[in-house]
This record gives sequence, C-alpha cells and structure tokens, in this order.
Amino acid sequence: MIRVVIADDEAPAREKLERWVAEQPDMAVVGSAEDGLSAAQCIEQLRPDVAFLDVQMPTLSGLQVAAQLEPSSAPLIVFVTAFDEHAVKAFDLNAVDYLLKPYDLDRFARSVQRVRERLHAHESGATAVAMGRARAPSCERLLVPDRERLQLIDAASIEWLEADDNYVHVHTAARTYLLRRTLQDLLSQLGEQRFVRIHKSTAVNLRCIGSLAPLFKGDYEIHLHNGRVLRLSRRYREALFVRMGQ
Repeated sequence: MIRVVIADDEAPAREKLERWVAEQPDMAVVGSAEDGLSAAQCIEQLRPDVAFLDVQMPTLSGLQVAAQLEPSSAPLIVFVTAFDEHAVKAFDLNAVDYLLKPYDLDRFARSVQRVRERLHAHESGATAVAMGRARAPSCERLLVPDRERLQLIDAASIEWLEADDNYVHVHTAARTYLLRRTLQDLLSQLGEQRFVRIHKSTAVNLRCIGSLAPLFKGDYEIHLHNGRVLRLSRRYREALFVRMGQ
C-alpha cells in the first residue's frame, strides 16, 4: 500500500482528498494535518510514501515544510495550491506534481498516477525538498527535534551554529538542538542577513556578538553576550567586519 499524509488547513479540502485517496485500491491515508508543524510531525513519525501539502498553511507553508525535510527520507510531495497558473509556473512546481484548486477527480487521478510511476521508478522526495529550499523565503522559525516530537523555534533565538560532519548543533540560550543538515544549507534557509560565517564549521548570529579580541596571524576571538568565546578565522574576517560596519 502507498502510505499517504494529507495536510490542508481547510477541513473540506482535507476531507475531499482523504475520501478520494481512500477510494484508491493501493493507497491508504495514514495521517492528516491542518498546519505546517503538524504536517512535518506526521511526516517525521509516519514516514509516508507521499504527502499532499497545501502551499498556504499556518505555522509553516507547504514549501517551508518541504524545505526542512531530510532529502534522503522525504516522501514524494504533491503540492496543493490555490495560486493561479502564472504563480504556479513562477514557483517552478513542474519539478514536482501539484493540484491547482479547485481540482476535480480526473486531475487528482492523473496526479496519483504520476505518484505511482515515480514510486515504481524508486524516486525520492529529494527534488521537492530542493525546490522548497530554493523557493521558500528565509524562515523566521526552524523545525528542531525535541525528544520524540518536533517543535518550532524562532530563528532570532539561535545564537550560533556549529557543524559536525553532516549535522549542525543549533545553540540557543535555553538549549542545543541537533539537526541532520549541512551548515551552508541551514544558513541558506535561515537567511544570511541574520547569520555570518566565522569559520568553515561555525556561524554566529550578528546580534549575539559582544566584542572582538585580536589573536596571532589575523585570527580573532569573538565574545558573545552570553559569555561564549568563538574563534574567527582570518578567511572570514573581512566579511564579518563588513557586516558589522567596521
């Protein structure tokens, strides 16, 4: 059976999809959600084969949900949108499938057939994740794992980021979270207007920098307001000085 998650903040639209999916002999709805955070939680816990994501939802848009998924384990994604045809083309949604509201049963059937073909070809949701990351605006809130659940934290609350192979330690004043992401990918998602790279494996929130102290050979120590001391590599020194207006 093809396992399906449906996310739409409009109950009638969600129920219509649930009904039509249930009528497919090889598909089963394993979860539904009415906002982006719940959608991400369903995908994380239930590991569906395909997710129907409304583009416009509370907490996180469908694009933002896609952007924060792990590419290697992401389901195929069918975006559901009320945007007009021109807006759909602007989002380049032809990279994945989409349902344009109001869609009918025939259009849904064509989308389901594409899903079957892609699953048969062993395609993953990596394309949708990449598109989400390219098209979604800089996020103000980041999905992070919290024990067995996911939660949203404000991007402004992140003090610094520390790469560790294919993971990133996300440091806030309250605690540290571990994400399976690359540092550059995460910086692109968070928006580099807030964060600046100070080392190949470290980036810092500009607002958290208290002072700089020179070291030997062009390196500096960065003293954060919280008392943490980080190393500024000379490779990234000029870029930081420009961002700080020095």
